[in-house]
Amino acid sequence: MTTRDRRKEFAIEIVRCLQNRGFEALWAGGCVRDQLLGTEPKDYDVVTNALPPEVQLTFSDRPSLAIGAAFGVISVRGPRGAGQVEVATFRHDVSYSDGRRPDEVIFSTAEEDAQRRDFTINGLFYDLITDQIVDYVGGRADLEKRVIRAIGSPTQRFSEDKLRMLRAIRFATTLDFEIDAGTYQAIADHAAGIHVVSAERIAGELRQMLVHANRTKAVELLRQCKLLDELFPEVSSVANDDLTSDTLVSAAWNRSRAALDALAQPEFSVALATLLWEVRQQPDSTMETIDKICRRWRLSNDETSTIVWLLEHDAAVRNSRNESWPHLQRILIHQHISSLLQLADAIVSAHGISHDDVDFCRRKLTLPAEQLNPNPLISGDDLLAAGLPSGKWFKQILDRVRDAQLEGEIHDQDEAIELAQSIWKQS
Repeated sequence: MTTRDRRKEFAIEIVRCLQNRGFEALWAGGCVRDQLLGTEPKDYDVVTNALPPEVQLTFSDRPSLAIGAAFGVISVRGPRGAGQVEVATFRHDVSYSDGRRPDEVIFSTAEEDAQRRDFTINGLFYDLITDQIVDYVGGRADLEKRVIRAIGSPTQRFSEDKLRMLRAIRFATTLDFEIDAGTYQAIADHAAGIHVVSAERIAGELRQMLVHANRTKAVELLRQCKLLDELFPEVSSVANDDLTSDTLVSAAWNRSRAALDALAQPEFSVALATLLWEVRQQPDSTMETIDKICRRWRLSNDETSTIVWLLEHDAAVRNSRNESWPHLQRILIHQHISSLLQLADAIVSAHGISHDDVDFCRRKLTLPAEQLNPNPLISGDDLLAAGLPSGKWFKQILDRVRDAQLEGEIHDQDEAIELAQSIWKQS
């Protein structure tokens, strides 16, 4: 039995146990949506009229955690490989004063619980015992129409939780749905409110959008709904630069979309670097500009350094046959060279130019290890042993010796030491 099978069986067990004790219990939200779309759910959520203490009593033989007791959410841990299932009491949210989370909840009914949710396709319930879909919000019809529609008033839904604006675009992207006109307009009208959401939550949504095959649709929706203005004003500026009366977007924006389209299953760092590539080409842009954008969304240090490195070196790959071998070699042996080649391929595709230089790099990568990355002939210890005083110039000397080695100008340690001494005397 697979892990997903174990999770599903445990979610079925949760419902049966609660129903056997006389409670209502239903699967809710994404797992119902995914099943109706013919997709295997990644996880399962259960809703019930059992109060949190009653849920914990029902599953007293299993570890449970009141991860959101104030909101009526109990996480019940399953057997090995089954993960955990969140069991939430039907509730009605009273108010949202911070645009992020409810101030207070009142335990209520299944219908009221459905009405508080974000989008109709996420407001469906499923009674697996009777095999019945419970739909209070028209979610099934919207699934058939392939529409993302806010439940009730879009303005109210987005005022409750501003992140829902990004979630609408993420669902439209990953499911390849359209956004209902009223929901779409509400996002555009309230886009400026996205800043009350934490950078981490925003970045989480962006990650899912940009690694998806429909990433170009995602960034275009962000632009049209005015969220791009708020999240990436630098990118938005590029999209709107040098517009004429008969153009809706700039040539640079069209190139950005084409480059994103050209990516095949990219990691997030590659996708974001591609989106930021045109920003980096602007006259007033520096690598610090890119670093600040990454820090704004609190990306990990690894993600940030990778994106900066990619945008710092893609030009060398795209012009590799004009680069010196020592410079190119250091790039080719970098841990993120595959990502760099992916970025470079996307950029040359978007510009409609030859891939010859990128292919040249790929051919170089097939060289035997002793040719592509031979062991250095000398180290700092060798310089000390040769009588050179230690200091900050050691790295410069070693780099110049390494260049000479890669160019084939020196071939053994004796020649390397001799060159190092010569460099030192001239310094």
